[in-house]
Amino acid sequence: MSPFDLTGKVAIVTGANTGLGQGIAVALARAGARIAAVGRSAMAETEAAVKAEGGEILAVAADLGTLEPVDRIVAETLARFGRIDVLVNNAGIIRRADAIDFTEQDWDDVMNVNLKSAFFLTQAVAKHMLARGGGGKIVNVGSLLSFQGGIRIPSYTASKHGIAGLTKLLACEWAGKGINVNCIAPGYCVTNNTEALRNDPDRSAQIMARIPAGRWGTPDDLGGTAVFLASRASDYVHGAVIPVDGGWLAR
Repeated sequence: MSPFDLTGKVAIVTGANTGLGQGIAVALARAGARIAAVGRSAMAETEAAVKAEGGEILAVAADLGTLEPVDRIVAETLARFGRIDVLVNNAGIIRRADAIDFTEQDWDDVMNVNLKSAFFLTQAVAKHMLARGGGGKIVNVGSLLSFQGGIRIPSYTASKHGIAGLTKLLACEWAGKGINVNCIAPGYCVTNNTEALRNDPDRSAQIMARIPAGRWGTPDDLGGTAVFLASRASDYVHGAVIPVDGGWLAR
């Protein structure tokens, strides 16, 4: 059996209704996983894409701006599939403003989704994994802003640095208990979050000029790394933050 085979595994993917989360959910389904797809908006496109791969999918409507859905996401997944083997913390939002003008609301909104809910959903899933003694895989989605500062996105940068830190902390605590915690750091990808950048000709040109691969990333570009980190191929990988950035950080 291929070490990348996810047949029989169950994966929760947050923010799976669009963008990077959708790409990851489809890639995991292609590798054999059953998917619990979590999102705030309609999941029809993701459901169709997963089913086209022959996969099974449960759509869970949830807004991770609060902790309200955390236990429900776990409960609905277990009710449908009976187990959880993989959690992909992908849900994220962004707010743009100069740091000097940044509001408390924009700070809290981003931190609640990107960091707070990610931690407590991970905690809830890990309790299940530890209780059944089967281990599991936690895949966080960071950013280039897990390494760099960026501009005009203070809460986003803080949250993505935080995700990288949590990845390492949880790896230290859980590696000996059979749970792998790692992080993907996507580069500049074509998603809703980067629409403002892509619509700014000057900024878009600056970004493109620095990407050695010569193009923006797509959700499909993350699939292979996500499958690797969700599979037994990564059993001895703990606390890694893996850039998938077209060579941006190497420039």
